[in-house]
Amino acid sequence: MRISLTTLAAGLLLAGAVLAGPAAAQSDFSAVITVNGRAITGFELDQRIKFLTVLRAPGDIPALAEQGLIEDRIRTDAARREGVTVTPEQINAGVAEFAARANLTPEEFVEAIGQAGVAPETFRDFVAAGIIWREVVRKKFGNRIVITDAEIDAAMSVTANRGAGPRVLLSEIVMPAAQTELQRTGRKAAELIEGLRGEADFARLAERVSAAPSRVDGGRLGWMPLTNLPPAARQAVLQSGQGAITPPIAVPGGIAFFLVRGLTEGGEIQPGNTIVDYAQLLIPGGRSEAALAEAERIRGRADSCDDLYAIARGRPAEQLVRESRPLPQVPADIAAELATLDEGEASTALTRGGSLVFLMLCARSAVAAEGASLRPRAGTEVEQPPAPVLAEGEDPPPRIDPDLGYGTGPTRDIVRAELVNQRLNKLSEGYLAELVADAVITRP
Repeated sequence: MRISLTTLAAGLLLAGAVLAGPAAAQSDFSAVITVNGRAITGFELDQRIKFLTVLRAPGDIPALAEQGLIEDRIRTDAARREGVTVTPEQINAGVAEFAARANLTPEEFVEAIGQAGVAPETFRDFVAAGIIWREVVRKKFGNRIVITDAEIDAAMSVTANRGAGPRVLLSEIVMPAAQTELQRTGRKAAELIEGLRGEADFARLAERVSAAPSRVDGGRLGWMPLTNLPPAARQAVLQSGQGAITPPIAVPGGIAFFLVRGLTEGGEIQPGNTIVDYAQLLIPGGRSEAALAEAERIRGRADSCDDLYAIARGRPAEQLVRESRPLPQVPADIAAELATLDEGEASTALTRGGSLVFLMLCARSAVAAEGASLRPRAGTEVEQPPAPVLAEGEDPPPRIDPDLGYGTGPTRDIVRAELVNQRLNKLSEGYLAELVADAVITRP
């Protein structure tokens, strides 16, 4: 559910009217609904109505409040059956994340909704029910979900239209943190943000504390697809608007925040964001019948670029070359041929130095920021920039981690997690619908 300061302020005014409305008559501790023998009181219903009013939830708010409380009871029942619990730390993290959507601290958010008569416990219960349900779904279905490399390739490809749509111009800071350190690092990030007064300040801070490769450029990224960012970061960027700094956001590997330098509706995939992965296998003999016959033999054996390594075994190493480059950096003759190919297809239209070029398109993606360096291959040592001059007592900057930051697009692990979450969401919806259908729901 998206919220903003203006939404919150308008919701507070509307919620004021709710205080004296018909729901107030139910604001007591008698049961108004029973779900599998567990009561929902008039007070709880009144509180949920006020809370949804503050959030300006679309639709019939009293009906949504009823439905939400019924489903929360069913979710917590399922958690008990599965033996699932959540810790206060998990709930606190969820509370902080929810409040950050309105650019508020948890304390500020609780104070704001309190003006509409919403108790802090109502907010915490709302967040806790969502967190515990997520854990239930992961326990019940998590081991059943297998995401293949082919599915990840497909999700990252231009064919899946990844890279189309809104584009953003950002500066980023990613502060590395273990899972147990996220809250502390988030608080530190919030303190640092308070002292920033523009892009120059942001760049200096990035050079000191960011572990993303963009640190060497003061955190600055080129134009890139909004979908490079995790869902929570996308939402924060859109809500913050141009010129603003997002609140700290928990991301894989740490805490991130962004300076929004530009936003555009986007649309079609941009050539500057497109990276092509392609292989060239050189076959001696130019366009001779023997070379063309060998090319057709290879075409019959190779369904992907990975198959070419086995085919090239025993040949001189320089005969097989595989590269990944931003499209504008690909030689024109190769780019023209690649434009006609789908992934796994090959062309034999080119020759080079007396050899026939068996050119295969391995992958085409559109997730890199314009001008970004490519993410190094796994296992490659990342060159670290020179250490800056530190003030007395100042901590040195963290080591650059190529898997942090968003200029080169999401990592395969992040895309895998996205696909897992998509599957879990579908299974969650079906499972909850079954539980609701089986529940005994009564009203006095």
